[in-house]
Amino acid sequence: MSRSVITKAALRRLFDERSLHRIFQVGLLLKAVFAVGEVAGGAVSWFVSPRTWAGLAAVITQGELSEDPHDFVATHLVRWAQHLSVGAQHFAAVYLVSHGAIKLALIVGLLREKLWFYPAAILVFGLFIVYQLYRYSFTGSVLLLLITVIDVVVIALTWHEYRFLGRRRAVAGN
Repeated sequence: MSRSVITKAALRRLFDERSLHRIFQVGLLLKAVFAVGEVAGGAVSWFVSPRTWAGLAAVITQGELSEDPHDFVATHLVRWAQHLSVGAQHFAAVYLVSHGAIKLALIVGLLREKLWFYPAAILVFGLFIVYQLYRYSFTGSVLLLLITVIDVVVIALTWHEYRFLGRRRAVAGN
């Protein structure tokens, strides 16, 4: 009996406002790190030629392909790099930079507790989820599913924070 009481108490502590706020902030900081990576990756992608990508893929996969010439990841990486067009590369660069910059702007607004950023972030992150699921239908990428799950959690926490801040400001205004 005491075991379930401890578990319930631990769950209550985990889901109290302070803990949820910390989880929300950590989630936003993780999204910010990935967003900075997207911006940097997009910028690099714009300036590196498809020929350089193909050479880099060959160097990276050389050891693995010498051991197993049919390695799934290595052969697909090399094939992708060899067939990368400048147009596809520039699309990826623009997508990564804009996606990362939008996320960073939203995260800054959320961390500053600007109320109008909360519904905007929920909408934008929701649109990202729709696009990620669309892309998943073509790629089957487990990474896309993982990112989507994280986005769903961040949306839920964003909604919770929005409601909490609204109540707190209403009480402070009375």
